[in-house]
Amino acid sequence: MQQRPVGNSGLSVSEIGFGCWTMGGPNWSEGNPVGWSDVNEDEILAGIKAGLDAGVTHFDNADVYGNGRAERMLRDCLKKLGVKPGTLTIATKVGWHRGTGEHAYEPHNIRHQCEQSLRNLGVDAIDIYYLHNDLWADDGKPGNLPDAAETMHALKKEGKIRVIGQSAYSDAGFERSVKVLKPQVFQSWASMLFDNFIRPGSKVQDLMAANGITFVAFSPLAQGLLLDKFDPANPPKFDKGDIRGGSEDFAPERLRQIQPKLADLKARFGDSTEALASAALRFVLGHEHVACAIPGFRNERQARCNVKAGADPAFTAEDLAFCRGLFRDLQLRG
Repeated sequence: MQQRPVGNSGLSVSEIGFGCWTMGGPNWSEGNPVGWSDVNEDEILAGIKAGLDAGVTHFDNADVYGNGRAERMLRDCLKKLGVKPGTLTIATKVGWHRGTGEHAYEPHNIRHQCEQSLRNLGVDAIDIYYLHNDLWADDGKPGNLPDAAETMHALKKEGKIRVIGQSAYSDAGFERSVKVLKPQVFQSWASMLFDNFIRPGSKVQDLMAANGITFVAFSPLAQGLLLDKFDPANPPKFDKGDIRGGSEDFAPERLRQIQPKLADLKARFGDSTEALASAALRFVLGHEHVACAIPGFRNERQARCNVKAGADPAFTAEDLAFCRGLFRDLQLRG
């Protein structure tokens, strides 16, 4: 498994890391589902071991994933496997879980959540700490980002975090963060179905090139849509608390649009789940400034599927162009 640098921070991450969102299980925020179907901790343990055995050194978490459950589960699993704190690159985030505060980016809340994440993860310092969204002023107070940035840099100076990151969902969010937060790493969606942030010539690519920033890609498998696992004639039904339950991406019409594209993808790269996952991950990793892709996992089988791309040859320019053209008219988020 190759290692790639995180900005100019001196830290590196395995090019395939593991996202821990699924580990939090079902969850709600402001009455809306923000989690996944429940998981079995023994199966998660086996998945983490499979990742470690394949060279995965990066795990990405957040305080809102099960409201701390995913952080604690990761800590406990790594302890059972005999992994010493500080030997991996662990990331977590603050920004969606505001507790009883008015806004998640109040300095007091950031400090509180940072301390709680340190305890949950069982580490002395968080390797990468992200602001988890770019909804700076959803309470009508434009000072949220400057206050949050000041707090994040104070936590770094105190040695509680090593690298500051920004997870955002818009060009404008990333652009404003660069000016105020000055992060060394970005994180957002990136897949064949949505490559807006990593596409050559995009605004975010220009921001990263100008500021020495790298990119961590979540949802590189498009929440399973790129694995051809959903039948438009029998669309999936998700558990309560699973964010996919309210998404139009899993409706029959959308699945029917994707199906012929997946047939072309399978004809070029192979029709097994492992081959499709490898192609999806290699597509993301083939873009400039991408440090890491972080697919989620629920068990050992999914974990082994995720890491296969690390042993496969890198995509050629022709492969990248083929995939980009194949899904150009199906960008699911924008």
